[in-house]
Amino acid sequence: MLWETSLLDPEEGIRFRGYSIPECQARLPAAKPGGQPLPEGLLWLLLTGDLPTPAQTASLSAELGRRAGLPPHVGAVLDALPADTHPMTALGAGVLALQPRSAFAAAYQAGTPKGRLWESALDDALDLLGALPALAARIYRKTYHAGSGPLEIAPLKGLDWGGNLAVMMGHGGEGARELMRLYLTIHADHEGGNVSAHASHVVGSALADPYLSFVAGMAGLAGPLHGLANQEVLKWLSDAQAKLGGSPGKAQVEAFVRATLASGQVVPGYGHAVLRKTDPRYTCQREFALKHLPGDPLFALVSSLYDVVPGVLAAGGKVKNPWPNVDAHSGVLLTHFGITEATFYTVLFGVSRAVGVLSQGVWSRALGLPIERPKSTTMDALDAQFGVKA
Repeated sequence: MLWETSLLDPEEGIRFRGYSIPECQARLPAAKPGGQPLPEGLLWLLLTGDLPTPAQTASLSAELGRRAGLPPHVGAVLDALPADTHPMTALGAGVLALQPRSAFAAAYQAGTPKGRLWESALDDALDLLGALPALAARIYRKTYHAGSGPLEIAPLKGLDWGGNLAVMMGHGGEGARELMRLYLTIHADHEGGNVSAHASHVVGSALADPYLSFVAGMAGLAGPLHGLANQEVLKWLSDAQAKLGGSPGKAQVEAFVRATLASGQVVPGYGHAVLRKTDPRYTCQREFALKHLPGDPLFALVSSLYDVVPGVLAAGGKVKNPWPNVDAHSGVLLTHFGITEATFYTVLFGVSRAVGVLSQGVWSRALGLPIERPKSTTMDALDAQFGVKA
């Protein structure tokens, strides 16, 4: 499949329009000198192929701010859901409640030529991206903090997209804002073959509007094998901390790792289907932790695992990549800044992934990509082709 916005290199990790994670950190505009790149800068890069100037990044940030906020009926839809509704279900319901305003759907119904549908796809993408922080924050407040504070916290005028997500969730400290900028940037895109990206692509190829195609991607992201990884890592780390105590030595950590493997489980957060080195997204999170939370006990445990796990896995001889991936670290950072509700982490992942899949959706329409229709087969046909006998 064609996926313009990013490509995964086995040695260097994800490249956004040809730029590696370290290059993006060095060259994308930040909220302050030495700070984390703004997701709006990455959005500009994915949409245009060009690195933005600070002024261009600021203009896009302001554009998203103008498109922010939720119509009243969206809050009513969320409030009508049962109290125990999973946040990802609420995210899908909220986006579907926004869909009636789709410029793309209206343009198609009006007979707009296909060669111009990318324009309304871009309009929808910016509208949806503008609304997602408020939607995600509203889901967070209702799910975990109903009765203990307002369901809606107003964004700060002039603040960036990622920073305002932290503010509207109720975690408005500068450290949390910086973490949100980092998180939303590094999870934004991971080429086109992963479940959420591919689901959004195939549904969009039928000329479903960006709201519908994004919801399809989020349904895929809600699958445990795709979007649950950092929750599984955090649970495993918490179990390890409870059993090993606050400051375990490396020998204790290694014994726990070996016991995990001996029980038939995997070490969550390690290995990758494509990468063959440490995930650069892990590395930039580690650098963030060294700067902002060097004394955090869970971070200390993550560091010990980084020293121990690759050697244990490599010695087993069965793992192609014994190095940590992005999920090995993100839950620890979120927990440190008070975002302890692990069932919400996939929603944050989804807000970030919107940057990539919606950008590619614009390009898919601009390039006139056809409907995706792979050939399927049957077990009998495979048996006949390869001479398998019952």
